Amino acid sequence: MLLLRNHAAESQPRGLPMIRSLKLATAALIGGMMLSTSAVQAQQTIESAGLTILTTPLIGSDYMFRGLSQTRNRPTAQVTVDVEHTSGLYVGAFVSNVAFAGTNARQEVDVSGGYRFELAGVKLDLGATYYAYPGYDAPTGGYELNYYEFILRASYEIAPVKFVGMAAYSPDFTGESGTGIYVEGGFDMALDFGFTIGGRYGYQWVERNFARPGRNEGAFGAEDYSNVSVFVSREIIGGVIGTLSGVFTSLDQRADCFGGSKVCDNRVVFTLSRPF
Repeated sequence: MLLLRNHAAESQPRGLPMIRSLKLATAALIGGMMLSTSAVQAQQTIESAGLTILTTPLIGSDYMFRGLSQTRNRPTAQVTVDVEHTSGLYVGAFVSNVAFAGTNARQEVDVSGGYRFELAGVKLDLGATYYAYPGYDAPTGGYELNYYEFILRASYEIAPVKFVGMAAYSPDFTGESGTGIYVEGGFDMALDFGFTIGGRYGYQWVERNFARPGRNEGAFGAEDYSNVSVFVSREIIGGVIGTLSGVFTSLDQRADCFGGSKVCDNRVVFTLSRPF
């Protein structure tokens, strides 16, 4: 989900794929609103199979991943699907538009799976995710974007506060940059009048931050970094949730950010989502 160290000029237009994606996501949101004029249970069940299905279309002003823009300050359209069995086993998928400098990557398709359970009041999620970019071709001097991670998530609730944390490990992070480790912690707090506020702090380590002269190996393109996000969200109408977030990173926009790409600067992001 991050960037290659190659930042040559882009060779393909982005406008039409993004417009189509935004239209699809907007239609999905409107369809969801038509299901009900009030909040509804945000899931579907197939009782005979013991399955719970959660589908979440989303549109937003930017696609942020671990503090970095994946659309280079452009709008995003996304869909997430999660299917969980009563045993705790689950599979999921995520689709979004992306825009990485110097590449022809335009879509991201992730697949995930794992096991959710509770231990001593702590909800745990042991899983793995594969991040793929269909249609992407590595440019000259570039490396593969696709990678996978093993992920542990945990949450513990002391109403009205829910504490959350995660740790992710990749044996070969994006851009063939070697071992990648990410840790994150934070909280969500329910407030009066239907508002929720929250915050996250995360840190990303990568084995090879920059290319080493004379070696045929990939690199991440930026220093290890921390990121902080704060948000406020509320249902607006018909189950549609609006979220306003502030996102900050420790990377210097000019010196540390993938050769000067404008994806690391602090920003405000607004999204609309409709789980059903």
